[in-house]
Amino acid sequence: MKKQVSLNVQCPYCLTSLMDKENELHGYPSIKLNLVTPEDRGVIQICSVYECFDHTSNIDIKDNTIVDLYCPICNKELLVKEECKICGAPMVSFVLKVGGRVNICSRKGCSNHYVAFSDLSTELTKFYNEFGD
Repeated sequence: MKKQVSLNVQCPYCLTSLMDKENELHGYPSIKLNLVTPEDRGVIQICSVYECFDHTSNIDIKDNTIVDLYCPICNKELLVKEECKICGAPMVSFVLKVGGRVNICSRKGCSNHYVAFSDLSTELTKFYNEFGD
């Protein structure tokens, strides 16, 4: 059985935790973000388990919609200039508490996501210590 890794993320601007312990998905705190679609505004709770694409939202998000995501604390937009290599939509970036970043695609239904480390040796060691067997 594959080990589930729940990522603990922070806003890259204000460094406030984005983890919502009051709204769990699959037994782990969700990632809470403000959400803007072409039709509406709301809040989204994203599953924090790596490779899980489940989420809940207080608004309807149509498939293939590109969403804008914002920190619920400082309200800064989390989109980065990088485009998704699968669908071309903007990527969204969070800071990992253990070091590095996790990036996800902003298009509903796209599965592109990855973890990136700036200082590979140090941050990978922290990541392994946190999530390794």
